[in-house]
Amino acid sequence: MGAVSTARGARRYLHSLWLLSARDLRVRYATSWLGYLWSVLDPLVMSAIYWFVFTQIFDRGAGEEPYIVFLITALLPWVWFNAAVTDFTKAFTKDAKLVRSTAIPRSIWIGRIVLSKGVEFLCALPVIVAFAIFGGATVGVELLWFPVAIVVQAVLLVGLGLIVAPLCILFSDLERTTRLILRALFYASPIIYSVKDLPQGFGWLEVANPLAGVFTMYRVGFFPDQWDGAAVLSSVLVSLVLLAVGLLVFRRLERPLLKEL
Repeated sequence: MGAVSTARGARRYLHSLWLLSARDLRVRYATSWLGYLWSVLDPLVMSAIYWFVFTQIFDRGAGEEPYIVFLITALLPWVWFNAAVTDFTKAFTKDAKLVRSTAIPRSIWIGRIVLSKGVEFLCALPVIVAFAIFGGATVGVELLWFPVAIVVQAVLLVGLGLIVAPLCILFSDLERTTRLILRALFYASPIIYSVKDLPQGFGWLEVANPLAGVFTMYRVGFFPDQWDGAAVLSSVLVSLVLLAVGLLVFRRLERPLLKEL
């Protein structure tokens, strides 16, 4: 009976998670003329800007050719990461009444952000395919690391969300602080450059920043030389640790969180 009850609870949780995520997507695109294309246009425009700056204006000394593929294979996951963490800061205030009154686990408000932003990321993947084809990028068996990267990034985001979301309710200044950290993290992550381009003395960033290993897994299918086992192992371990810490933090802060809403 215990296993059956657990299975039913899990099905209800997943069903509610999908309904909330689907609602987010419908609301976001319901009044938009371009709809789904916004998931593509934002990273596409950013990629075009960085490609132009670092290939046409400055003498680029980082990354690999075709640079647009190198760039967008990390920029698309960054958009997912950045959008999800930004939404974590207001995950509970947006639907405060529903959060207080619902009987489903409150962690679902974290999961729905990760899932809805993840769906947008998946919908934008044809951009990588198009640039890889027209840019002449080669594809190897290492592309199998791509789905692993998606799973690791999802685990990382859930762990961060379970920590960031309740803390932003209890300490309102953290919302702006989080946005400042994200700006710095963009340049501290191997997006416009690779892990191997880090200057001497900054190699610790590949271990300290879990995004380094995640972006490595996204890229290695197109650029095998970008493989870095230390960065990948670190990203997996840090993501799992953050998930465990997030579960503990959320469990302790859930009651104070509800009092503040």
